Amino acid sequence: MEPINIAKPLLGQEEKNAVWEVLASGKLAQGEKAAQFESAFARYCGTRHAVAAANGTLAIHLALLAHDIKPGDEIITTPFTFIGTVTPILFCRANPVFADIDTTTFNISPSDLKKAITPKTKALLPVHLFGLPADIDSIRESAQNIPIIEDACQSHGASFKGKRVGSLASCACFSFYPTKNMTTGEGGMITTDNDELSDKLRLLRDHGQKNRYEHVILGYNYRMTDIAAAIGIEQLKKLEPFNEARNKNASSFTAGLRSIDQLQTPATPPKYHHVFHQYTLRAKDRDLLRDHLRSDGINCGVYYPRLVSENPPVKPFATRPTPIAESTTHEVLSLPVHPGLSPDDVKRVLSSIKAFYSKHP
Repeated sequence: MEPINIAKPLLGQEEKNAVWEVLASGKLAQGEKAAQFESAFARYCGTRHAVAAANGTLAIHLALLAHDIKPGDEIITTPFTFIGTVTPILFCRANPVFADIDTTTFNISPSDLKKAITPKTKALLPVHLFGLPADIDSIRESAQNIPIIEDACQSHGASFKGKRVGSLASCACFSFYPTKNMTTGEGGMITTDNDELSDKLRLLRDHGQKNRYEHVILGYNYRMTDIAAAIGIEQLKKLEPFNEARNKNASSFTAGLRSIDQLQTPATPPKYHHVFHQYTLRAKDRDLLRDHLRSDGINCGVYYPRLVSENPPVKPFATRPTPIAESTTHEVLSLPVHPGLSPDDVKRVLSSIKAFYSKHP
């Protein structure tokens, strides 16, 4: 029996043709295709601007730099995330400050975030985790005049009260890694409505270059290639059907698993649109269930087995207790939910889980 993968990028003839067109043109670096992708992505998110970058981590770094984050500044974020959320803070020699998470949504707790704010807080970096938007309204109430930067790397197409992520704050950062809801292989994007911020992001991304060989600030080479952008243009056209398939698979899992007392299925609060980058359960006997599924050829994942704040480069900054996040690392298990799953795959996953809990009541 073929294994069921935890993720599967779906690339068709359209992406192949688009890449070949760029290769045939001989214009491979950031150019017309990147500009077209930026325009299309901004329209999709409902923002005035989108600025392409080499990957999602560097997109966050650019966003922090564009907000003038300096050494010693404090940036509040979640410890229950991928390290790419936090390393850009360290790149700026700023200090990550960790707020605990909500037990139901896995997203940052607005109430604990509020407690973490000090006079040194210069930005808030909530993560829309697993495809579910963070509670931006409550975070905004706490923020007052502190800029909010959305980490939307896992939430392409998700929405909060009718507005897509990417358009909810000062700016937002996306990743197009192969496991994401859409991919460019590697790539990132920053969306914003702020004209001045957009201009600064573009300078920072391209060696601080205003005109050719006129470098007005210290900048970086964080550009996206036209090869990646060509893939992104085609993937963006497919994002809504991809997300619909993810939601359909997630609905089937929730319907099939909600009666199992040992599991907590993902929650989607009212007025939120979840796009299920991951379908993440809280599970009793998590490690045994994971091993059982893998023995049945079902690849599942633990996101995340440890807090990002437990890693040596970050641990010195973990000065606030985050007990909910800590306990969550021992309970979460993510099932395959990608649009490449067949109905039989979904049934197979459900059958395997039910068989496990029939033996582990």
